Amino acid sequence: VQLQASGGGLVQPGGSLRLSCAASESINVMGWHRQAPGKQRELVAVISSGGRTFYRDSVKGRFTISLDNAKNTVYLQMNNLKPEDTAVYYCVARKRYYSGSLDTVVFGSWGQGTQVTVSS
Repeated sequence: VQLQASGGGLVQPGGSLRLSCAASESINVMGWHRQAPGKQRELVAVISSGGRTFYRDSVKGRFTISLDNAKNTVYLQMNNLKPEDTAVYYCVARKRYYSGSLDTVVFGSWGQGTQVTVSS
């Protein structure tokens, strides 16, 4: 599966950005990881084709993940951004159906990273 992500950029604290990621074929689970300089990669949000979602605690209430199954495209709406959200965001995807907890999904496909910088 090829993944094409877009939408990163520079935004002031409190601002918003929307990331998009289009998959080249039908998938069952898509999500976003991020990695800040000097820090471990972390799972941000995940969504299944059936609509189940997962968010890491630090983004709950601020980020919304959605999936357009017809377009094989996942979106991450990020509101009230904070400097600690600064990272390279990676789109991820899994073709096979997954019924387990979404925070334990193993993703087989990774997109190129897109930089999100939150700074005044």
